[in-house]
Amino acid sequence: MKILYTNDKTTQLLIALLKGHGIRKVIVSPGTTNMCFVASLQYDPWFQLYSSVDERSAAYIACGLANESGEPVVITCTEATASRNYYPGLTEAYYRKLPILAITGYHNLDVIGHLHSQVIDRTQMVMDTVRLSVILKTCKTPNDEWINTVNINKAILALTHNGGGPAHINLQFPGNVGFDTKELPKVRIIKRITHETSFPTIEAKKIAIFVGSHKPWSDELTNAVNEFCKNNNAVVFCDQTSGYMGDYRIGYAIVSSQKYYKSKTNKPDLVIHIGEVSGDTYTQGYLKGSGQVWRVNEDGEIRDTFHNLTHVFQMSELYFFKHYSGKGNKGNTYLNECKNEIDDIRSKIGEYKFSNLWIAQQTALNLPPNSIIHLGIFNSLRSWNMTELSRSVKSYCNVGGFGIDGALSTTLGASLENPNKLYFCMCGDLAFFYDMNALGNRHFPANVRIMIINNGKGTEFRNFGHPAYPLGETANPYIAAAGHYGNKDKSPIKAYVESLGYKYLTAYNKEEFLENCKLFCESGSYNQPIVFEVFTETNDETESLQMLRTAEQETNIGIKTVAKKILGEEAISKIKDIIKK
Repeated sequence: MKILYTNDKTTQLLIALLKGHGIRKVIVSPGTTNMCFVASLQYDPWFQLYSSVDERSAAYIACGLANESGEPVVITCTEATASRNYYPGLTEAYYRKLPILAITGYHNLDVIGHLHSQVIDRTQMVMDTVRLSVILKTCKTPNDEWINTVNINKAILALTHNGGGPAHINLQFPGNVGFDTKELPKVRIIKRITHETSFPTIEAKKIAIFVGSHKPWSDELTNAVNEFCKNNNAVVFCDQTSGYMGDYRIGYAIVSSQKYYKSKTNKPDLVIHIGEVSGDTYTQGYLKGSGQVWRVNEDGEIRDTFHNLTHVFQMSELYFFKHYSGKGNKGNTYLNECKNEIDDIRSKIGEYKFSNLWIAQQTALNLPPNSIIHLGIFNSLRSWNMTELSRSVKSYCNVGGFGIDGALSTTLGASLENPNKLYFCMCGDLAFFYDMNALGNRHFPANVRIMIINNGKGTEFRNFGHPAYPLGETANPYIAAAGHYGNKDKSPIKAYVESLGYKYLTAYNKEEFLENCKLFCESGSYNQPIVFEVFTETNDETESLQMLRTAEQETNIGIKTVAKKILGEEAISKIKDIIKK
């Protein structure tokens, strides 16, 4: 029988990435569940194979070989107690920080605990045996291929990360899939860059810096990013949690949210990813599949948000941007292109109805300089992402856990630090009632302003584009939790906050809102905190969002999408049924 590479895609990815990372030394113990991996290694002359029947001995042999050669060493065995015999040698490797990669075969996670022969539970490893353990599944979908690629890279990089040490890969046995593959697939190698390693060169002609939620920016970091952008034709894609207010800021959500338009600016050659969890899910999804991604963070962790990560820079952002600032000027064509596109889309949006979007737009115009704003999840955050703030205004949102709870309490905590600044909180009715006990805190200062958009439910679940949107009013009682907390009666909040010493304002339409918004945003002496309850309707909310998301009508999209837009989902479904008949 002629043996080539296994036909199992997962094993192919593993072998290709071992080669890509320069790992060639492998100590093999006999077995079935690792046979596809081993037989493929035998076919490839790149690898140096050594045999050891005793797995306990194999792990110690690897320790000696890794220490003497200075190279990572793979050990591989089958399931059951064979893998348990690695523990003594892996413990030795752990405390000596030797780069040993244990690759153990397994049948199927689903049969663990169901009395199948040779099946043991290796989903958790003893703490001081490996630095990282990952599980590779059989590739059945593109997503399987993506997560397997990421996990293999993670395990390999763990061998040398922060001093190094052993790592572990659980490789699923695919069965008798054959050995007919002549070439390994192209794989995405993820490299970790530190101050001691060689830095890759930037070849990109168009660069997007994507900033997730971010700690407050220093002037030095802002200036370094400005200088980098000027010299590299780069822009900074931001939302209201990003914090960057430099010259190259682009609020890209208004472009990426367009449902029937594919922008030409969303394909940068390079995405530099900084910050943490982002509140701009539109842009985050839009950038998937664009150019390669470089992640810059001092934690050095693999965060493959855009499914195209190639380098992780374990260093400060300041060091990174200063290193790549360079000399010369590549122009600002990308910045101008993005700005023109945003201006064009904004010009096509009519006036919103009385909704979160309109309220955010109007309130942003009245916020006093140097104030702080905290936004609720998710309707509030999205609406404010579609407008621009003054550069002196700082904005935040609890996107770390991304839940509706805690916006009021977070604002309270922040306001305690500086009684000479105004702190605003913008949230929906469910988020307010969730956290309303915070208003009774005896430390609540007078420099707090709270706006509650009360639409009587979680209108997010009724909004255009949400998965529950097609359910219509059926979503109200349980999915959107409508009808609680007085069912849009102003009495509960008014009575509660006034009894605690708050000034209470309210608005049911645009005219009332504009009249009270100036008082709500007024700076000066802070005699008492203010609560501004604004009542909106679900239909106005969803129609405004639909107006925003369908503003740009150029269709660089397929006929199927156009048909859905014109005829609707139900009509398309009926046409399909007729064709089938």
